[in-house]
Amino acid sequence: MMVGMAGLEGVEQPRSRGSAVTACWMSAVEDERPFQVMELFGNPTEGEVRLPSRPESAATARRLTACVLQRQWSLPPQTVEHGVLLVSELVGNAVRHTGARSFGLRMLRRRGWIRIEVCDPSRGLPCLMPVREMDVSGRGLFLVDKLSDRWGVDLLPRGKTTWFEMRTLDR
Repeated sequence: MMVGMAGLEGVEQPRSRGSAVTACWMSAVEDERPFQVMELFGNPTEGEVRLPSRPESAATARRLTACVLQRQWSLPPQTVEHGVLLVSELVGNAVRHTGARSFGLRMLRRRGWIRIEVCDPSRGLPCLMPVREMDVSGRGLFLVDKLSDRWGVDLLPRGKTTWFEMRTLDR
């Protein structure tokens, strides 16, 4: 007897991952994905990684950030979570507001601090806007301002670097 979800008769239902072997295999595949992204695009701790200015690049930037913060730098889960969220916001702004073909991602670490930078060819400055409870957009820099210890913009001869820094506990 096949039991499905109400109203979805005849629609293929997800198969259960019935064994521990399958669960281990799936987590091993998911564990390798960030490393594959780094192999494809480069390591943002070794130099600027160029990504196409498309919405899909936010996911790539998040994976790169998670890989560096979690695996390479062994930072606490909350720092990783905040770093991934904030890089997504900066990338979203670079993709949405600059009209560029690509942007750069770079990550730096010094004793007690990490710094994540998103570089784009626009000299238009991001603007921190007041956020109201019911706003559905415009929260990106608000989040960057609240969750990072410092953030800013450095104008370049051809574009800008928007960055944020977070304190870390170095062992």
